[in-house]
Amino acid sequence: MDQDSHCTAERELLEAVSRITTFSTTSPADKEENQPKAEISCQPRKENPEKDDLKDSNATLSPHSSMTTKELQEYWRNEKSQCRQVKLLFEIPSTRIVEHHLSKYVMYKIIILQTGSFDSNKSVIERRYSDFEKLHRNLLEEFSEEMEDVTFPKKTLTGNFTEEIINERKLAFKDYLRLLYSMKCVRRSKKFIDFLTRPELQEAYGCLRGGQYPKALEILLEVIGLQERLTRGNPVSIVPTLCAIMVCHKDLENPASAFEYGEKALSRLRVHSSHRYYIPLLETMITLAYELGKDFLSLQEKLEEWKAKKDPVWVFTLKELAVREYVQ
Repeated sequence: MDQDSHCTAERELLEAVSRITTFSTTSPADKEENQPKAEISCQPRKENPEKDDLKDSNATLSPHSSMTTKELQEYWRNEKSQCRQVKLLFEIPSTRIVEHHLSKYVMYKIIILQTGSFDSNKSVIERRYSDFEKLHRNLLEEFSEEMEDVTFPKKTLTGNFTEEIINERKLAFKDYLRLLYSMKCVRRSKKFIDFLTRPELQEAYGCLRGGQYPKALEILLEVIGLQERLTRGNPVSIVPTLCAIMVCHKDLENPASAFEYGEKALSRLRVHSSHRYYIPLLETMITLAYELGKDFLSLQEKLEEWKAKKDPVWVFTLKELAVREYVQ
């Protein structure tokens, strides 16, 4: 990021924090702005009971890894580039009122883009008030101390659909997201990432289970870019999405594209051979490599080596794993 862009991003964050009038002057966000080069570091008050792929980033090198020196060097270069912090901006340019038979609510259009350069792959999502409210409640449970001074727009008894109230909430929610993102513990949390990606992923996997591969692929390709930006410090966490894209391409008879995304997924699992996707991914890659006339022997060797060192167990196919994601 060049100096001008960096200064612009800092000014925008300062403006966002200043509008949250009740936020403590000694809050984490203020500390970050007084010391621009320091990140806010905090830990959740309790362990997260959910078993998710975010834990994979803490996995150590596999004692059975047979990677060559060149492969290891390439892996750690990729890891280093993945861990560079990406600064994101949140904008809420518009809203729309949705009316159903028994309900009426406002959908807020959220644009998420990377600062410092022209971002042609900006992400666009929609969330309603109740989605923000649920996020706030979840974050208070996990980060009660860090969130205690963070304000949240309250509902009013009347006037929730007036232009004035909607515009006020647009600004408030934009500032709210920027403030949350400024806190390292929050922006890396599963709850925050789920708020920004889970509804789209649930829709995509629903389409995948229903055999609607073009629609599933369209949604997955839109959400994968945002996932990558949000999880740069934990590249393993997007492996399921990469594999789902791979499955869609394969079933749409696009083996070259399927192989491309398979390579991306496999590169993230080089030192995570115990990951549940590793063997199904290897088996699918071998099939695709053979079909495309590519080198499949090296992949076959990795598979045989893994089988020789592990107790043989039955595993799901890649597609069987994919359709089990986001069932609830």
